[in-house]
Amino acid sequence: MSVVLVLGGARSGKSRYAEGLIHMQKHYVATAQAFDDEMRERIGQHQLRRDMDWNNYETPIDLVPQLRNIDGWGNHILVDCLTLWLSNLLLEGSDCEAEISELVEHLASAKARIVIVSNEVGFGIVPDNKLARQFRDIQGLANQFVAAVAESVVMTVAGIPMLVKGPWPK
Repeated sequence: MSVVLVLGGARSGKSRYAEGLIHMQKHYVATAQAFDDEMRERIGQHQLRRDMDWNNYETPIDLVPQLRNIDGWGNHILVDCLTLWLSNLLLEGSDCEAEISELVEHLASAKARIVIVSNEVGFGIVPDNKLARQFRDIQGLANQFVAAVAESVVMTVAGIPMLVKGPWPK
């Protein structure tokens, strides 16, 4: 069907915008892990916005197998978010580049409409430690590779969506 990449900074409105692009056979693939109260609160806020029509999957690591499992004509899948998935992989010691390649390969042949939320982390200063620089670099590569196979790319700034590539997703 189609892939839509929704990029933005923290609290830019990207998740809310992406949720509005999912219309039928709603599947929400959440990659966050609640390690503290603040993260539990964020997750709770996201959950409150979704009605009972959503099928929810908590998938912090095994994103591509989960996507394969629910991929199908007519399905609309929201992945929120690529950034947390990559953080989870990096902290687990996974081969992030191989995981990204596997994701992009799946996206290129997916039957479902897949909307992926991701942070744009390249606008800031160069991080002062190796792990943060490694994360920023892998996030930038992931965004580039997903954008290359996406039909549409939208950047959100202050809650305002701006089209970067392709037709406006509906």
